[in-house]
Amino acid sequence: MSELFDQAEQVAESAYAPYSNFLVGAAVRARDGRVFVGTNVENASYPLGICAEKSALAAAIAAGCRPGDLEEIAVTASPCGGCRQWLVELRLERVTYRNNDGELVTTTPAVLLPDTFEL
Repeated sequence: MSELFDQAEQVAESAYAPYSNFLVGAAVRARDGRVFVGTNVENASYPLGICAEKSALAAAIAAGCRPGDLEEIAVTASPCGGCRQWLVELRLERVTYRNNDGELVTTTPAVLLPDTFEL
């Protein structure tokens, strides 16, 4: 298992998921070596929740990272469609996650979300 994925698993324990009990963690590494972590945070008004990937990516952006500054992300679950668009837009190179069979998979955002759009 990768060190980055280990960090994602650790931070997943801090997730706030009282409705689903589905704890997700993410860790994203910048090209300069910094690592930013995030968890899913649920809300009684379901659309207001935030995914672990978005939480980690927002922390990186708040710290000054921009598209192309982040190289890889590890997530304890397969990224949702919205998060896949974030990964493409921020130009990450690699995504590691557990697939439905529980296997650790590393791929690219382009494989996860083909035919993306840009503004």
